[in-house]
Amino acid sequence: MSSAPRRAASDPEVVISHRLARRLALAALFEAEFGQRTAGAILERHLAETGADPRTGDFARSLVEAVVLGRDRIDAMIEVAAPQYPVVQLARMDRTLLRSGIGEVLHSGTPSRVAIAEWVELARTYSGEPARRLVNGVLGRIVRDSAAGALHAPEPEPQ
Repeated sequence: MSSAPRRAASDPEVVISHRLARRLALAALFEAEFGQRTAGAILERHLAETGADPRTGDFARSLVEAVVLGRDRIDAMIEVAAPQYPVVQLARMDRTLLRSGIGEVLHSGTPSRVAIAEWVELARTYSGEPARRLVNGVLGRIVRDSAAGALHAPEPEPQ
């Protein structure tokens, strides 16, 4: 473990770094939806192009990894939380926003309210008002149900 003190999440530099990391992770995951390259490779290209600092890179990598490794489970959670919106029928951007938000809520240590607010804003920016409402509702339900132990997405079956 590093001997440097950990910076508080409310530190303006951390907030700015995490916002950029979310945008870079979203861009990488969205581009990967088209199947030409892996999300990790795309993210590394974006990090190099933007000259992102190590903190931003680490957080972006953790978001991409959470989504890539947990994709089947995350998709199952979306199906449980919003059965009227089958994952395969969602627009690519909306699907990527939901997956990324869920990945952060479940795996980053970011306070849920902060993560939800950030992903709702990204949804509004990149997809519009309907996506903003969808992201807010799905993430809110997953947080509520996870906290209550009520949301049990089935584990993906081995293939």
